[in-house]
Amino acid sequence: MTRHLTRTLLSGITVAAMLGMAVVSTQAATLHMAWSQDATGLDPHKQTAFSSLRLLELIYEPLVRVDASLQIIPAIATSWEFSKDGKELTFKLDPKAKFQDGKAVTSADVKASFERILDEKTGAAARANFLSIASIDTPDAATVVFHLSQPDVPILTAMSDVNAAIVPAAEIKAGSIGTKAVGSGPFKLDKWDPNAKEVLSANKDWAGGATGVDGIEISVLPDEAAILAAMRTKQIDFALLNDPLVATLVPKEASLQLNRVPVLAYHVLQLNPSRKPMTEFKVRQAISCAIDRQEVLDTASLGEGKVTGPLTIPALATDPTQLFCYKRDVEKAKKLMAEAGFADGFSATVIGATGEPPTAAAEAQVIQSQLAEIGVKLDIKMMELNVYVDAWLKGDFDMAIALNGGRADPYTMYNRYWTKAGNLQKVANYIDDTLDSQMQQGRAETDPAKRKAIFAAFEKHLAEMSPWIWLYTSYSYTAQQKNIAGFVPTPTGTLFSLSKVTIQQ
Repeated sequence: MTRHLTRTLLSGITVAAMLGMAVVSTQAATLHMAWSQDATGLDPHKQTAFSSLRLLELIYEPLVRVDASLQIIPAIATSWEFSKDGKELTFKLDPKAKFQDGKAVTSADVKASFERILDEKTGAAARANFLSIASIDTPDAATVVFHLSQPDVPILTAMSDVNAAIVPAAEIKAGSIGTKAVGSGPFKLDKWDPNAKEVLSANKDWAGGATGVDGIEISVLPDEAAILAAMRTKQIDFALLNDPLVATLVPKEASLQLNRVPVLAYHVLQLNPSRKPMTEFKVRQAISCAIDRQEVLDTASLGEGKVTGPLTIPALATDPTQLFCYKRDVEKAKKLMAEAGFADGFSATVIGATGEPPTAAAEAQVIQSQLAEIGVKLDIKMMELNVYVDAWLKGDFDMAIALNGGRADPYTMYNRYWTKAGNLQKVANYIDDTLDSQMQQGRAETDPAKRKAIFAAFEKHLAEMSPWIWLYTSYSYTAQQKNIAGFVPTPTGTLFSLSKVTIQQ
């Protein structure tokens, strides 16, 4: 804590200069916001970093959204309907929807967007979620019909993600997606100085109605202690926080409010089962048995969260104590290592991203200490976020500390990793017939009780195979001045409700 308080003091001395502004009272028209990790790119179909998604969801829109209760609600589409056999999904588009260049959002844009997502050359993050799309019809400018190769229950949830954002067909044709941002969301991106600042202005043509502020100026500060220092002096109105060391200090500030909600995202130690000795089933299981997940949570995240298995959706999650080796058993781990031929252990490297999550280095250090007890010598390599993401997407690691996004449906959440057609197979480097079959069964099953049973079996099998070691779920933290009204935190971590935030005088 002494280190943290020192860091806060130093941040307070320099923060005014970094913001490029004097200490002033809040301006009514503009929301001054801060975060410590900037976006890594502007292509909504390709970005995986949380920092990128939080920015892009203010600029782009999908067909539908998920609300705070994880229910599907309208976005660009005002209504949708499945055919009786579940093989057609028809959307009616909002006739008021416009892109930020003033052009109407039409069915042609929807078709072009999903064809781009499905094109392997795009490298779309969510491609695997939409492989049931056989063809797309556009009978008129406001109607889109998706013809599916099979019933696909989770496809609607998949369509609610910013990775499924609708982009202009003309911009796709021009090859400008990712070089500039033209969406139909509540804000326009006027300026982006990477790792410094974003300037957003209200989209006056947004079909969702008037925004609560005229614009948002986002400052990228070097750490979250600097953000808290800026909030104390009222230079910042609203902030996204990830570090529990900082977030837990917010309630001590009389002028500030902390928004804290459990999220679906999960902290995980990803093993690479394509690299020796993680190719050995018993080595992976030994690592699972050697890790004390509660200690990782308590040490790295101040106990702010709970131990989790693969599924984090409350209605579907299995009690972690029922999963393989969730109670630490070092003797069992040593026995498994010996049976795999590694009684003397081995050396490996674990990678982590600096700042996303802020707990990554601490998680790696606790795991390093725990695995040393079974002879695993772990070297920790921390990387800048963009370097980490590149290595992660290529599967270029022995082990990786990761914070991965959760979804409201388990198929949408995991098929890109654990199905044979998954587009993030290079990240997972593991698949078997059981996992693939369970995913496909859960995708097509419409009965809720049967789906729950299918995914319970999926979760149990995945934990037993141990390609990854799931650790814990935490919280979404945002901090705001008490004169900021209208923000609604959600389990997905989205900042979309900033579209309706107001500044009270």
